[in-house]
Amino acid sequence: MTRNQIIGLISTIVLAILLAGSLYVVKEGEYKVVLRFGEAMRTVEEPGLRLKIPFIENVSALPKYQMTYESSPTSILTKDQKPIVVDNYTVWRITNASQFLRTVQSVGGGIQRIDEAVYNSVRRKLSEVNYENIISEDTGRGNINDEITNDVIAALTRDNYGIEVIDVRIKRTDLPEENKQSVYNRMISDRQSIAARYLSEGDEESKKITSKADRSSRELMAQAEADSKKIIAEGEGEAARIYNQAYGKSPEFYSFYRTLESYVTTLKNEPVIMMPIDSPYAKILMGQ
Repeated sequence: MTRNQIIGLISTIVLAILLAGSLYVVKEGEYKVVLRFGEAMRTVEEPGLRLKIPFIENVSALPKYQMTYESSPTSILTKDQKPIVVDNYTVWRITNASQFLRTVQSVGGGIQRIDEAVYNSVRRKLSEVNYENIISEDTGRGNINDEITNDVIAALTRDNYGIEVIDVRIKRTDLPEENKQSVYNRMISDRQSIAARYLSEGDEESKKITSKADRSSRELMAQAEADSKKIIAEGEGEAARIYNQAYGKSPEFYSFYRTLESYVTTLKNEPVIMMPIDSPYAKILMGQ
């Protein structure tokens, strides 16, 4: 191999090395930040093949898509001094790759800043709420999550890390194992007290309703009895009037009728009667 061939081969190798060191590829879903002596010079977002200055510039890749970070379970005191274990997750993404590298250097560094902001906000917000309101279905858990999200967004925007927080959500709020049984027993006792109060109120209301019904019943019976006596009296008076009117038309028949009635009463049990044979009563019995 001649000297010119050797020089040409060396030049080709050097050129290939320089060319390889000058090219880099930007993939879909990532940022490429071009660094010069460790300082971010520019950010490339569009996918494709790009050029850089070999040996002077190098490239750092950062994710462009949304990421989810799950915090480790943390013990926090509520407003009523109940220790609870809280874990949550954060949806976030990098919006300014150059600023992100200048301030936190890596995804791990960004997660650390997010974790600090989320912990501070969660601890502060939950310390303003009683435990029973945190676990209740009727309380504004969604409002607490929204407040924490806004709080974290404000903190990270203020520090300008090049991070955008999309959402922060509490996954679980639970009691430490050593506190669960005592709290559950107290909750059971409270529910039993409420149930006893409801039963007592129901029993009292039942007595009121029963007493009112009995009083109404007695009043109705008394009124009905008074009405019946009045109707009977009116009926008896009407019957007496009809009898008097009928008997007044024939006094002899009435006298005869009354005599027959007396016979029925007198002879009802077949008694032995002694009377003069010439008495009017005896003559009627003998058909004279």
